[in-house]
Amino acid sequence: MKRREFFQWVGLSLLASSLPVAFAALTSEDDTLASPTPNKAAKDWQKIGSVAQLDKNGQLLVENSPIGAVLVVGTSKKPKNLIAVRPNCTHQGCTVEWKSNQFACPCHGARFSANGKVKNGPAEKPLRTYLAKIEAGSVFVKPV
Repeated sequence: MKRREFFQWVGLSLLASSLPVAFAALTSEDDTLASPTPNKAAKDWQKIGSVAQLDKNGQLLVENSPIGAVLVVGTSKKPKNLIAVRPNCTHQGCTVEWKSNQFACPCHGARFSANGKVKNGPAEKPLRTYLAKIEAGSVFVKPV
């Protein structure tokens, strides 16, 4: 075997042996839609915005928080009624909207209750939910 053939053979062998590893890295046990992998600190309360931002429209959508995208619905006047979810529809990832006391997917019509449970499909899995609180003029969320 010539030197060039040897290196080509080794290169192809290495590539073929690494494909299962690369595929496994792209696959997740949680088949809800991809989000940033939470770091250790993301398991604690995370500040995602201000009360002024929340009260302006009665909702606060943050795309890039330490725990990924978060949608908080409510106002500072009723802080015990805050609702926080990951706003990606579990069907195909469209951003859900808060309408008539439910989350609605504008793409394919899925509906979710205030606690994230599927009311009607095509989504089959609930939205991921978070705890939410207001403290010192800021809105905080924490994974459940």
